[in-house]
Amino acid sequence: MEMAVIGTIVVGLLLLVAVLGTVYPILPGSWLALIALLGWAWLLGSPAAWTTGIIGAALVSIGWSASAVLTGRSLKRQRIPRGSIVVALVAAVVGMFVIPVVGLFVGFGAGLLGSEYARRRDLGAALRSSGSALKATGIGILVEFGCAALATSVWVIGVFWHFAST
Repeated sequence: MEMAVIGTIVVGLLLLVAVLGTVYPILPGSWLALIALLGWAWLLGSPAAWTTGIIGAALVSIGWSASAVLTGRSLKRQRIPRGSIVVALVAAVVGMFVIPVVGLFVGFGAGLLGSEYARRRDLGAALRSSGSALKATGIGILVEFGCAALATSVWVIGVFWHFAST
């Protein structure tokens, strides 16, 4: 097989992992997609590959940034301190091992709610703040996933474009 074909197959598999990684954070996500797209463009070097790689990288970067901004803005608006976030992250890691597949998400939510309740001593306020933060995190994940999936779709079009023009 030619190096361009092998590289394209490998990048396709990396993009699959990256798209899954935007939803399941234990896998590499947007940064892997960014590296894979630009690496593929560099490997093939054609105008089609570079155009596709740059558009895909821009989409991935937009999704990655939007996710961070949405989540960070919500955490700041709800005045959730870093300590609560650290507790939620530790609970997420523990949850990942205790409950397969969904434990990461369950652990994060339970850890955030628990730490917010311990801090506020008001279940209603803890539910509102952690619920709002979880909703923003979910929306951020969806935006990042959508942009990574769109970048992968652009890459598929670029693959056809590159191999049709060479």
